[in-house]
Amino acid sequence: MAARGSAGDAALRRAAEQWLLWDKNPKTSAIVKQLLVEGNASELQKYFGSRMEFGTAGLRAAMGAGISHMNDLTIIQTTQGFCRYLEKNFSDLKKRGVVIGFDARAHLSSGGSSKRFARLAANTFISQGVPVYLFSDIIPTPFVPYTVTHLKLCAGIMVTASHNPKQDNGYKVYWENGAQIISPHDKGISQAIEENQEPWSQAWDDKLIDSSLLLHDPYATVNKEYFKDIQKQCFHRNINKETNLKFVHTSVHGVGHKFVQLAFKAFDLSPPFAVPEQKDPDPEFPTVKYPNPEEGKGVLTLSFALAEKDGAKIILANDPDADRLAVAEKQESGEWKVFSGNELGALLGWWIFTCWKNHNRDTCAIKDVYMLSSTVSSKILRAIALKEGFHFEETLTGFKWMGNRAKQLMDQGKAVLFAFEEAIGYMCCPAVLDKDGVSAAVITAEMASFLATRNLSLSQQLKAVYDEYGFHVTKASYFICHDPKVIQQLFDNLRNFDGKNTYPKSCGRFKVSGIRDLTTGYDSSQPDQKAILPTSKSSQMITFTFANGGVATMRTSGTEPKIKYYSELCAPPGNSDVEKLKKELDELVNALEKHFFQPEKNNLQRKTE
Repeated sequence: MAARGSAGDAALRRAAEQWLLWDKNPKTSAIVKQLLVEGNASELQKYFGSRMEFGTAGLRAAMGAGISHMNDLTIIQTTQGFCRYLEKNFSDLKKRGVVIGFDARAHLSSGGSSKRFARLAANTFISQGVPVYLFSDIIPTPFVPYTVTHLKLCAGIMVTASHNPKQDNGYKVYWENGAQIISPHDKGISQAIEENQEPWSQAWDDKLIDSSLLLHDPYATVNKEYFKDIQKQCFHRNINKETNLKFVHTSVHGVGHKFVQLAFKAFDLSPPFAVPEQKDPDPEFPTVKYPNPEEGKGVLTLSFALAEKDGAKIILANDPDADRLAVAEKQESGEWKVFSGNELGALLGWWIFTCWKNHNRDTCAIKDVYMLSSTVSSKILRAIALKEGFHFEETLTGFKWMGNRAKQLMDQGKAVLFAFEEAIGYMCCPAVLDKDGVSAAVITAEMASFLATRNLSLSQQLKAVYDEYGFHVTKASYFICHDPKVIQQLFDNLRNFDGKNTYPKSCGRFKVSGIRDLTTGYDSSQPDQKAILPTSKSSQMITFTFANGGVATMRTSGTEPKIKYYSELCAPPGNSDVEKLKKELDELVNALEKHFFQPEKNNLQRKTE
């Protein structure tokens, strides 16, 4: 046993020594030197045990030293691999080039920051003769896919960890179609990174880019063109000019403040009140435990206080890279309602379709209209589509799937009006094939201003949507689990519930009527029992359909140590006993947690507010 340990330790030492030959960042190399001096095997394992995995979401990890973290050297290695992969795929890469954007994240102890990583990535491409459109200042994530399409570039990189904790950073990649990459590009890039680990001769000299003719700054152009493009979704300029409705906006210490202000201006709306403590970028995120508006009321405490003070009825909250949007509204009772991602998806879907219908008198045009949502999101768009006559499609989870599908449809001459996922991501404007919290914020503000002229609140309109198309009650949450073995065991147990290769036939008192397992590709509802949606062995995802019309999906997160669940109960229009539906769904979710998750047995930690 000792021999294996020492062989493993020796391999770690070699990896660390190799690292020191290549790493020119004094802070990260000092950390590694110290570990070698101490001979700290468990820490060396943490830094050098395994390289960050490059997947369809690119990279996301904590900033720090070693191959398992985001730092100058891993950014150089990643970009070298990506550059070689693009050279193989695009003969005109040196003509068209790539775009690189960054958020405001920074990490003092390792000297890493989004801006520094973006400059090193730009330097890598420029050293190979590839033109780079590097934003000169922080931007929202959606500006990168927008720039890829707008300037017809080969690819885009956004350096951001979105709403992850402050120590994290990420490297998000877009293909020439303006959508996030999907397989097989992730595997191809990953392999190219492995093959290009030694830094190229000028890799560390990022000052070279400042005098290079291949460096361009798209900031001014994109700021102008993006706001011009989203104005195509502005349908009620006169109402916007006159509305008395007041809005509060928070960018949660991220990049969103300036851009949401500009979006309101583009729509002729008075600027929203900005939460002063949160409007300027701050990589420490001092006022929130997690900088994620999806976590609910805890993130909105300061917004509620400002709204009360200034008499604002509606709060708009972006996550730190401004690609998501949360919305809260003050109710008659004085309480604040934070809309779930599904509820806001229902409202925006209804609104965008209504605006389209009012501007398209040609009744035949509807046959080319599409809306999309991910498979774990509410099926409210399907209900609207069935009644109104347009097409609805579901995709796998994540905007990489919706963005790529939207592009395919648009290339066939179809109009994709809207796409959403329950994790507060909305694509309201075809100019960006990804979720966009800036356009979603201003379109929500226009919708609310319009409804106010009819004396309707967002909550009242949501009820009207459900009255017309059928109630869709949803409930989603997650458990935290840091042990991959426990997660694997939990899903294995569901696949071998009553003996080998048998799934559960019931969950407490609820009878299971159908099963789709997108990890193995099994779907009990298909004649050949094979799933239609693409499958992925690298992530866990099982959907249970119940005899009472309920649907519940359990899946692992691609970026966090979470097992998530999503549940929904749909009723046909006219069934207005929503309290009864909610109670039934609560009971179903309790059964799901008790029998399928078994949190006590598996030592799972519940989501806390």
